[in-house]
Amino acid sequence: MDKILPLINHGHVDYGENKVQEALEKWTEVKANNSNIKLHLIGKLQTNKVKFAVKLFDYIHSVDSVKLAQKISDESLKINKKIKIFIQVNIGQEAQKSGIAQEDLDNLVSFCKNINLELVGLMCIPPLNLDPLIYFKQMSKLNKNYGFVELSMGMSSDYLIAAENSATYLRIGSSIFGERS
Repeated sequence: MDKILPLINHGHVDYGENKVQEALEKWTEVKANNSNIKLHLIGKLQTNKVKFAVKLFDYIHSVDSVKLAQKISDESLKINKKIKIFIQVNIGQEAQKSGIAQEDLDNLVSFCKNINLELVGLMCIPPLNLDPLIYFKQMSKLNKNYGFVELSMGMSSDYLIAAENSATYLRIGSSIFGERS
């Protein structure tokens, strides 16, 4: 928190976290004292952590299944809180990565809308050792086809390319705070 508090004091409001447990320890008190802060879960969310995530986070960028979407909806209703969500697309069709396959996207988008989730956009993490440009262009087109306003893509190594391709949320923590240990 030593690196984050100066940013909060300077007026920065959006922060991302990869892990629910870590975020609970770091942000519970800070958010209680700073109601303007918007916390984004950008890492994989397991269904057994949804209850905690819904209480703490304002955005979830990694929805990738009907089961997870339903659980978020159920927990949100219990505490009467609207969470903004992104559907994570496995744009590079990588077996080791989370995200829904592009051919299954229509069904998940429809499902999320039918259960009144506040679906704001799509999210992706392109393949690591390939040029991200083709994937970002593809995501930008997909996002526009669905009429979404927000698009979550780009990290410290490729955020400029992502921004040039309509990304509205960039994950550039390591450029700001340094690599995680």
